[in-house]
Amino acid sequence: MKHLLDQIGRNAVKLWHTVWSPTPVTMRRWALAAVVVNAGITVSGAAVRVTKSGLGCPTWPRCTPGSFIPAAHGETAPINMAIEFGNRMLTFLVLAVALVCLINAMRLLPRRRDLVRLAWIQPVGVAAQALWGGLVVRSLLNPVTVSVHFLISTGLIAAAYALYARSREGDAPPRRLVHRDIRTLGFALTAAVFVLLIAGVVVTGTGPHSGDQMASRFQFDIESVVRIHTDFVYIVVGLTFALLFAVHVTDAPGYVRRAALVLLIVELAQGGVGYVQYFLGVPAALVDLHVLGSTLVWICTLRVVFMMRSRGPLDTTATNRDELDTVNA
Repeated sequence: MKHLLDQIGRNAVKLWHTVWSPTPVTMRRWALAAVVVNAGITVSGAAVRVTKSGLGCPTWPRCTPGSFIPAAHGETAPINMAIEFGNRMLTFLVLAVALVCLINAMRLLPRRRDLVRLAWIQPVGVAAQALWGGLVVRSLLNPVTVSVHFLISTGLIAAAYALYARSREGDAPPRRLVHRDIRTLGFALTAAVFVLLIAGVVVTGTGPHSGDQMASRFQFDIESVVRIHTDFVYIVVGLTFALLFAVHVTDAPGYVRRAALVLLIVELAQGGVGYVQYFLGVPAALVDLHVLGSTLVWICTLRVVFMMRSRGPLDTTATNRDELDTVNA
């Protein structure tokens, strides 16, 4: 037992050092943790909805009237209350990681202002997301508020990935690693993926998994919104295939080509899940898996775009940060 306690103590000290005495390596690891926890709470939020636990805690910020923790309340099933309360508790984990990222960025020497700015987005975004979650509950899971709730998470994932990507590189002026038109294609793909996510939340807000029997729904024809969503899937896959072809024929760096290939594979897998869930009548488990897939598609898209340019190794500092790289003009 003493050996176990000593080991726990040593690990706690090591963890504290990664928080208060950061290095570029610990900064990068905590930024990656921010990506993971933001993706995780996005998927857990979907699990709340598909298990009909959206109003498992019918009040906010309390779980039930007069109690911040689950307590017997009306006809709310204990399992639904536990699922919703568990998702709320995950918010504190996301906030803790966000605060660690901010502390790392502010205490990292030499301080990098862009990392500090990106790190601030995390705790501020988590606080905004928590307040919006209260609006979701108070609106009885109105599909507009639920959709925005998901899109805020998408933005936080993007900010966390930007922090992770910048923590891995130096501060030299950006230098393109692919042809300018290919990078433009990457930006167009990112925009298309984001629109696809919006179309996806419209489908979700129209479909059967509302989160609770009291929740309202978008009054759209489900067949029409699914068809529009599918059209955007074809656009995204087409743009990804074009990007993959372009980086191969122009002999782009190997890691860019591999990243584009991984993105295409993830998209095809996600499309397969989407078709299966549609033909099986949208089972709850596949809906949650589809949300996980959409999150992975978003992260893989960001990964490709960030890999298309370089800002030098970590030990490189630009002599003039305002200088524009002529290659990037």
